[in-house]
Amino acid sequence: MRSQKENFGFVRVAAVSPRLRVGDPHFNVDEMLQWLKRAEKQGATLVVFPELGISGYTVADLHFQKTLQDATKKELLRFVSASKNIRAASVVGFALPHEGKLFNVAALVYKGTIWGIVPKTYIPGYKEFYEERWFASGRDLLAKEVELFGKKIPVGTDILFRFPRIPGAILGIEICEDVWVPLPPSSFQALVGATLIANPSASNDWVGRAEYRRELIKQQSARGMFGYVYASCGVHESTTDLVFGGHALIGENGTILAESKRFSREGEMIVSDIDVEYLLHERERTTSFGESVHESPQKVFRFVDVLIEPASILKLERLLGPNPFVPANPAERDMRAKEIFSIQVAGLAKRLEAIRAKNLIIGLSGGLDSTLALLVAVKTMETLGISLKNTHAFSMPGFGTSNRTRKNARRLAESLGVSFEEIDITKGVLQQFRDIGHDHNNESVVYENAQARYRTYTLMDKANQMRGIVVGTGDLSEIALGWNTYTGDHIAHYNVNCSIPKTLVKYLVQWVSETEMDKKTQATLDDILATPISPELKKSRPHEITHKTEDIIGPYELHDFFLFHFIRRAASPRKILFVARHAWGEKYSNAVLKKWLRLFLERFFGAQWKRSVATDGPKVGSVSLSPRGDWRMPSDAEARAWLDELR
Repeated sequence: MRSQKENFGFVRVAAVSPRLRVGDPHFNVDEMLQWLKRAEKQGATLVVFPELGISGYTVADLHFQKTLQDATKKELLRFVSASKNIRAASVVGFALPHEGKLFNVAALVYKGTIWGIVPKTYIPGYKEFYEERWFASGRDLLAKEVELFGKKIPVGTDILFRFPRIPGAILGIEICEDVWVPLPPSSFQALVGATLIANPSASNDWVGRAEYRRELIKQQSARGMFGYVYASCGVHESTTDLVFGGHALIGENGTILAESKRFSREGEMIVSDIDVEYLLHERERTTSFGESVHESPQKVFRFVDVLIEPASILKLERLLGPNPFVPANPAERDMRAKEIFSIQVAGLAKRLEAIRAKNLIIGLSGGLDSTLALLVAVKTMETLGISLKNTHAFSMPGFGTSNRTRKNARRLAESLGVSFEEIDITKGVLQQFRDIGHDHNNESVVYENAQARYRTYTLMDKANQMRGIVVGTGDLSEIALGWNTYTGDHIAHYNVNCSIPKTLVKYLVQWVSETEMDKKTQATLDDILATPISPELKKSRPHEITHKTEDIIGPYELHDFFLFHFIRRAASPRKILFVARHAWGEKYSNAVLKKWLRLFLERFFGAQWKRSVATDGPKVGSVSLSPRGDWRMPSDAEARAWLDELR
């Protein structure tokens, strides 16, 4: 049972673009406090408001007016005092007179205290921006502290806020223009540990600006491997020649988790959960991240510890789909499918060219994996200008082969125009049973694996005959679970499916069917897609598939989910259960999730010895189990520590 405050590394953040009156600090603080309380109710730990949000960004020369400066200071104190009873910390912007200069600053406010103040470094003075008329750069600040409301407060561009009660959470602040320059302050903040960046901004809108801004935040969060909370002022800041849209964004390592609706007249707030634990994992394994410190100025930062108590996150406020390998957006799915298919084709084409072979040999079962492999082979031959008849598909029916898959294999080969031959393996396997003294009525692992190996031996022999190569068909999910026969379907000369999980295999076949195939071929592919997943290695009735893979090892959609979070995000078993409950809702009970996750871990650890000698194949995504590339693991590692978490 997890503790109340155990959020598995997630930190809930909010970006707010409130209503505003230019030059009216009292109204603005009223609005900010209302939004702060709403964010608190949604469990936010950190709330970011826009640049100069207390006075308004566009007050221009009024920034110099003592009346406005005094009103800003008074309302800042009111905001700070009101924060005593609010659990969430906030980043607020205002103008700070100091050392005979005016600074555009943002402060971290929590529980009635200003913990530190960070001035803006890069002051724009081009095109529509005139900030150099009013503000000095943070680099011009001499003091390390400023006295405000009877307290000495750390101030400077060298301040980072550390949250000791939230493991790994360190906050850096940069302001608007700071992120638009070639070397943003957040890049240096990241190198000394910042995992969260807040950016209070006042970025006006014109055609195309929002798209650029979105890509900017995506790219900066990716380069720095941090969470980025960006809050810009809204339509009520608009004046004279400029219009502001109230663009708010929350990014995490190259992904936009949440984005506001722009041009709202009632204000906007977005909320999401940034996975700090995942960000730390990404930094640890991306060794070039740490090496970057040698190329950066040796800037020394001051750390301010803020004992923020995070609210318990019971339900995540971020899109966390149940199928992480398949994009939810249809347009993105199509683009991803095209790219993956192209990578598969390019890899297989290179292998053919390298060994000067012109024949491809594929075992065609009538199932999903071999179907995708055949589609890739056909496209490869077309790309290389080699006759499709040089693609040789072999159907090898055995004891459990159904009429349905047998017919679909033949129909698919014929409609694609490749060579096709059926080789019944039953007599050969029965002879092998006699040779090794195995009872053919004993449907044990010997019974199953003998068929798988016999098929592979046949394909290898055919490859020798035709001076070709065997195209592997096993997918990433099977490789992860060890659901393959060692020296059977485990090997090939080149495996085009080796880094494609089962959930994605299904989508790729569907995509090729819809975009590349005629009606007749589509009909066959549709039936293959609707066929239950089965190795067909046990006796069954000819018209019924009874040996179903998912009845034995569990749903592939769950195993693919577990695989993604275990490998890509290095999540612990308990964290995987937490995110799985969020992603799957009521479809699977906690007991069912735990049952199949335990099996996944047992099989994953138990199958590494097979992966250690896996065949070549193209990496197509961020999760790959090639022993030569992404995944290095001892073949004899123990799973006990991981399994103990599930007790």
